[in-house]
Amino acid sequence: MNDFLEERDDYLEDADKEGEESKEWMVTFTDMTLLVLVFFIFLFSLSTINKKKFILSISSVKQALKKERLGHGISPGALETEGLLIGEEEQVIKKILKDQEKVYADFNFFFAQHGLEGKLGAKLESGKVIIRVPSKVLFPPGKVELTSEGKELLKTLKDFFIRHPDEKINICGYTDDTPVKPNSRFKDNWELSALRAVNVLRYLIRLGIDPRRMTATGYGEMNPLYPNTSEENRSKNRRVEFVLEKIIQ
Repeated sequence: MNDFLEERDDYLEDADKEGEESKEWMVTFTDMTLLVLVFFIFLFSLSTINKKKFILSISSVKQALKKERLGHGISPGALETEGLLIGEEEQVIKKILKDQEKVYADFNFFFAQHGLEGKLGAKLESGKVIIRVPSKVLFPPGKVELTSEGKELLKTLKDFFIRHPDEKINICGYTDDTPVKPNSRFKDNWELSALRAVNVLRYLIRLGIDPRRMTATGYGEMNPLYPNTSEENRSKNRRVEFVLEKIIQ
């Protein structure tokens, strides 16, 4: 019996030694992991944050954090990280809104300085400066070729756009709900509004505006400003809008 117990103790002692030796690799692995982590932290400290990509990534991070809350809870560290992300996002958004308020104020001064009353209007909405021009100022009825008056107006607006090179220009064409005539060269109001927006874009390119700043979209009779219940309302709905948005570097 004693011999059996001695043999058992010797076996257990040998097993413990083997277990300790088998775990020695974990020390080396931990050291390597720590070095890799420090290396990437160093690289991150030398980098610059792309604000646009940062803002786009915030929403996905916040969604993930919300899901974690709904599951098994969320750690204090995660809450602190979420608070930091939200704070950074709010700072970026506040700066954009403040900058756009300045652009809008500058346009109002430009508007009065160049005597544009009655030709166009503008408003500030959700950080976007929207300049609205009636179609009759730019195009003949049912046409997509710019009038002489329209070209002169675009030359004036070009000066304002050049003053603000960090603004993206979304050119949006709209019509009323009146269908195009059966013998018209245009298939429908979508095509009519799109061609008008494209022709405005092309003319601004000729005037020297960087084409990478601009887009052109036709919305047809969608998004009317007023119900299409009278000719006056329909005239107001036929328009071209220049939607200015801050370009985030």
